[in-house]
Amino acid sequence: MQVLLTQEQIRDRISAMAGEIARDYPPDEQIHLVCVLKGGFMFLSDLVRALPTRVTLDFIALSSYGKGTKSSGEVRMIKDVDHALEGRHVVIVEDIVDTGLTLHYLQDILRARSPKTLRTACLLSKPSRRQVDVPVEYVGFTIEDHFIVGYGLDYDERYRELPYLAILRDGE
Repeated sequence: MQVLLTQEQIRDRISAMAGEIARDYPPDEQIHLVCVLKGGFMFLSDLVRALPTRVTLDFIALSSYGKGTKSSGEVRMIKDVDHALEGRHVVIVEDIVDTGLTLHYLQDILRARSPKTLRTACLLSKPSRRQVDVPVEYVGFTIEDHFIVGYGLDYDERYRELPYLAILRDGE
């Protein structure tokens, strides 16, 4: 594997993203973070610690990959959020935006629940793979079209524990 982004680069960018998010909301208002499982959990953990504002957390699980390295294009909800979103400032916390299909599906579902605001923070964005134009207000890193593992991202449930992000090559 080739290291794409080090632990230090990730930490520094998340700290900057937390500042961007905090500037967009009144300091006396709470932000409800909705983490997309499983890949977003490490990003969420570090983002929460870096945010200087009050937050609440929720989790949702979607699937569009199965056991392959390419999106199937079919999105399934595996776990829904536990709390009502109506009238809340909601930020979706996503590990990677690839084709945009999963995020588009999720944004539509959550927007229908009448949040006060709905924004998205993603650690990685691959615009060259986009099939659907989706708004992403906070982007950690824009990357080329590689299959990435580490820092919560996996291949067949492997490599999530890596503290950095790496390019997975065929056969690894």
